[in-house]
Amino acid sequence: MTVFKAPTRDTRFVVNELLQLESYGNLPGFAAATRDLTDTVIEEAGRFVGEVLAPLNQIGDREGCTRHADGSVTTPTGFKEAYAKYVESGWGTLAAPEVWGGQALPHVMSFMMEEYLCSANQAFAMYPGLANGAIAAIVAKGSPEQQATYLPNMVSGHWLGTMNLTEPHCGTDLGLIRTRAEPQSDGSYAITGTKIFISAGDHDLSENIIHLVLAKTPGAPESSKGISLFIVPKFLVEDDGSLGLRNSVSVGSIEHKMGINGNATCVMNYDEAKGWLVGEENKGLAAMFIMMNAARLGVGIQGLGQAEAAYQNAVVYALERRQGRALTGPAEPQQKADQIIVHPDVRRMLMDARTFIEGMRALCMWGALQVDLTHKAASEEQRQEADDLISLLTPVIKGYGTDMGYKTTTDMQQVWGGHGYIADNGMDQFVRDVRIAMIYEGANGVQAMDLAGRKLAQNGGRAVQRLFKLIDEECAEASDHAAVRLTAERLSEVNAELKAATMWFMHNAMANPDNLGAGAYAYMTLTGIASLGLMWLRMAKVSAAALAGGSDEPQFYESKLTCAKHWSLRFAPQAQALRREIEAGAETVMALPAEAFAAA
Repeated sequence: MTVFKAPTRDTRFVVNELLQLESYGNLPGFAAATRDLTDTVIEEAGRFVGEVLAPLNQIGDREGCTRHADGSVTTPTGFKEAYAKYVESGWGTLAAPEVWGGQALPHVMSFMMEEYLCSANQAFAMYPGLANGAIAAIVAKGSPEQQATYLPNMVSGHWLGTMNLTEPHCGTDLGLIRTRAEPQSDGSYAITGTKIFISAGDHDLSENIIHLVLAKTPGAPESSKGISLFIVPKFLVEDDGSLGLRNSVSVGSIEHKMGINGNATCVMNYDEAKGWLVGEENKGLAAMFIMMNAARLGVGIQGLGQAEAAYQNAVVYALERRQGRALTGPAEPQQKADQIIVHPDVRRMLMDARTFIEGMRALCMWGALQVDLTHKAASEEQRQEADDLISLLTPVIKGYGTDMGYKTTTDMQQVWGGHGYIADNGMDQFVRDVRIAMIYEGANGVQAMDLAGRKLAQNGGRAVQRLFKLIDEECAEASDHAAVRLTAERLSEVNAELKAATMWFMHNAMANPDNLGAGAYAYMTLTGIASLGLMWLRMAKVSAAALAGGSDEPQFYESKLTCAKHWSLRFAPQAQALRREIEAGAETVMALPAEAFAAA
C-alpha cells in the first residue's frame, strides 16, 4: 500500500510567503482569499484527498472501468461515493465564477487542489479536471442561453464534461477531422462521427455528461479553418432544466491502457446526435484552445502531482531499507547495514526530485496567479504582461513539467530497486499513470514547437523579452547571502544561454525551418530550467530573509536554500549543453533518407 500526505506546509509557503496572495486583496476576486481562509482550505483539501481519494488509487488501477452490454460504463469500487463527497464538499467550485455557483477564489487555490487530486489519484482527478476545461470554454464562447442551461450544474459538479478532438486518423492535425455536423430546422445540428481517446467519455459519477465536440459543417474548409465546436449532452436538457431523452452518443469501447486505468478513456460514437454550435461557425479551434490551454496547465500539474507522490514513497523506503554501508564508514555500527539514504546516488535522486517538485509547485502556482492577473490586474500593462508570461510558459509547464514528472517517478522507482518493479508495492503505477501526461493535450514535441515556432515570434517576441527582463532584474536584486548570490549568478548564466539560443533561432530558422524543429525540444527544456531557476531564486530570497528574521522553523528554510543551491549546481549546468544541442541545427537530424530508417 502506497502512502500520500498532502504537502500542505510547502503549499502554504508558496501561497503566503512566495506569492503573498493576501497582498492582491485590492483586486477583484482576491479580497476573500485571506491567509486564514487559504490556510484552512489548503489543510482541509489535504485531509480530503488523503482520507477519501488516496486509498482508492491502487483499487482504481487494478479494477479499471467496465463497459456493460447496454453500453453504460461504471467506475471502480469507491469512485462514485468519493465523487459524491467531492461534490458535497464543493471542491470543484473553488475558482469557478460566482454567478454560476462558484466561490470565485483565485486560480492559485484551484491549482493547489488539482495538484493534491493528481497526487492522490490521477485517474479520479481527470473526471472533474475535464469538466473545468469545458466550463471555461462555455464561459468564454457559449451563448447566454447555453451558459444558463449548462453552467450551474457543471460548476456544482452534478454534471461533468469532456473534450472530443481526436479521431482514429488524426490527432494533432485537427484539420483532418471527419465528424460532420448537419444543420437542423430547430437550430440544432446532427453530429455524426467517431472520436477516440476521450477521457471520462462515460461513467456513473454524474447525472449528465456535457461533451464538447469538434466537427465540420457542410461546405466548411477542409483545413483547421473549417472546424466548429458543439455542445452534445449525454442526456438532452428540457426547457425546465430537467433531463430528457438519451442522446445518440454511445461508447464503442474502453481503451486498454498502460495506466490511469480508473479513468474511462472511451471510443465515442455519434450517430446524428443532437448538438448546438458554441460560438461562431468555423471558429471552433479558437474555442477549443480555451479548453486545451487550461488542460495543458492541468497536465503539467499531473507531472508535479505524480512526482510528489512517488517521492514520498521513495523517502519512506530509503529510510527503512538497509543495504551496504556509508562510503565514509558505518552510519549505524550497531546495525548489520545502513539505511540506503546514506548512499550518495540515492541522495542524488532524492535531491533532484525534491528540487524539481518544490520548484515546479512554485512555478505552477505562480502561473495560476498570472491567469488571474491577466483579467484582474489593476492596469492594462500589468494584465498584458501576465498574459504574455503565462501564454509563453504554458507549453513549458506542460512539456518540461511532465518530462521531469516522468523522470522523477522512474527515479523514485529506482530508489526501491527490485521492489520498485513489483506491482504490489505501487511504484510502477506512478510511472505508468504519469507517462500519458507527456502525450495527451498535445505531445511534448508539439508543446516544444508551440513554444519555439509560435510563442517566440508573437508580437515581435514581446513575451520572451519580458521573461528575459524579469530574470535579469531579479538576478540583479539578489542579496549577499551565499546561496542567494550563487543562485542569482547561475540563473543569470542560464538566461544568457537562453538569449543566445533565441538569437540563433532568429538567424537560422528562417533560412531552414528544420533548424527550429530540430532544436525546439532542447529549447523547451532550457526554458523550463530557467523558469524553475527563477522560482528557486525567489524562494531562496524569501528563505534567507526568514532565517535572518529568526524564524522558528530554521530547518524548513535551510532546506529551501540547500535545494536552491542544488538547482544552481546540478540543473543550471545543463543549459550550456542544451544551447549547443540547439545550435547543432538539423544537419544530422534530417540527413538520412526516410527509407534508411527501415530495417534491412
